Amino acid sequence: MTHGPWARWRLLRRCRARAASLELPVPFDAAGLATLVAERRGRPVELMPIDWQPGLPCGLLVSAGQADYIVYAADTPPLHRQHILVHELAHLLCEHHGAPSAGLLPHLSPDLVGRVLGRTVYSEPQEQEAELLASLILQRAVWSGPVPPADPFLGPAAHD
Repeated sequence: MTHGPWARWRLLRRCRARAASLELPVPFDAAGLATLVAERRGRPVELMPIDWQPGLPCGLLVSAGQADYIVYAADTPPLHRQHILVHELAHLLCEHHGAPSAGLLPHLSPDLVGRVLGRTVYSEPQEQEAELLASLILQRAVWSGPVPPADPFLGPAAHD
């Protein structure tokens, strides 16, 4: 993925289209969105709160054979926790693929864990896309009126 202005513009349009296409729970909450994402993908999404430890990411997506698991820091403020969950759900919506991580999950077989995406660094293209999509979903969730009008510079949200 290049980092030029056209690549960023295409990324923004792609994420805007994804965010606009989602049915959001009303009132919005990340657990309700997880249920909708699971239904859309046809496989369970399980939320697993943990006590955060230094050196661990605040959110982690683990895709195993039968389900996707979102591990998140339970002892973080509610607004931050919601953003963590929506960020990890964005990875699923974007169909991102990570790699088994021996460092984060040393006791699990790589055959069992198909992908691990940890929320630690935002310089990776997949992390940037998930962060942007999460922000757009949350922006839409708090929008109080009808669907916002098309952006005068980007036009209507559309798939590239």
